[in-house]
Amino acid sequence: MTLARATEQQPTGSAQAWRFAPARVLRADPLVVLSLVVLCAVVLCGLAAPLIAPFDPLEQHFADVLKPPGTLGESGTYWLGTDPLGRDLLSRIIFGARISLLVGVLTVVVRGTLGVLIGLVGGYYGGKVDDLLMRIADIQLTLPFLIVAIAVLVVLGPGLGNLIIVLGLTGWVDFGRVVRSETLSLRQRDFVEAARTSGASNAYIIRRHILPNTASVILVISTLQVASVIIAEASLSFLGLGVPALTPTWGKEISEGRNYAAIAWWLPTFPGLAIFATVLAINILGDWLRDRWDPRLRRTAGN
Repeated sequence: MTLARATEQQPTGSAQAWRFAPARVLRADPLVVLSLVVLCAVVLCGLAAPLIAPFDPLEQHFADVLKPPGTLGESGTYWLGTDPLGRDLLSRIIFGARISLLVGVLTVVVRGTLGVLIGLVGGYYGGKVDDLLMRIADIQLTLPFLIVAIAVLVVLGPGLGNLIIVLGLTGWVDFGRVVRSETLSLRQRDFVEAARTSGASNAYIIRRHILPNTASVILVISTLQVASVIIAEASLSFLGLGVPALTPTWGKEISEGRNYAAIAWWLPTFPGLAIFATVLAINILGDWLRDRWDPRLRRTAGN
């Protein structure tokens, strides 16, 4: 094998996984297919909320206050009932999906960017650089996530941007540790040594050889992280520290509805079911991707 060819040789696990997953997704476990359908429905609600929602989520109908699900009111049918201000609950849940997905995706982008960068640098260079970055990660793990988020948001004030920044900067450790572990293994592989011998720069090796071979792991972590971020956003919105007051979110709907649970059970129930179904669907798909894209798990299943 020539040196040039050796520098281009890379593990085939990630590439095979990318071809493997789409080809078999329709033949997966029915629970996986159902989870994919649920997640697609949530994404559709988030992207097309103004077209799908039967009412304006901020529109108040004082003649139709606390109407139960299926009630025919003056302005139409309230399929999931109304809240104490006569706002349609279904419309507010549909618009809340947009906030949950937006916060989930953007937060994971921030976490992933920071964590992957730290993991790549620490794992590749090792030594004092790695020790320093891992000590920062250890300090991050000792801080109670929710307490830190609440403290920072109390100082900065509620807002979508502040929420994403706080959630992003306090949850990068999972990315960093896993990518570092993968990098420590990959940097000893023959194709990396061949690239280093041929004079390739460290930045080129990391970008061309290390990072692509951690892509499947990064994507699986990202999928699972979206679910945890949705729960965190709902928790902070429940406490009134999430997005601005007039913006409908699932957590805020539960918070507002808990005081009326005895006489209007639908107010906390349906937003809670939306969170439950979305998080469960994401976790099931994340586990499925992990099982399909981890070469070690595939070898174990094959044996």
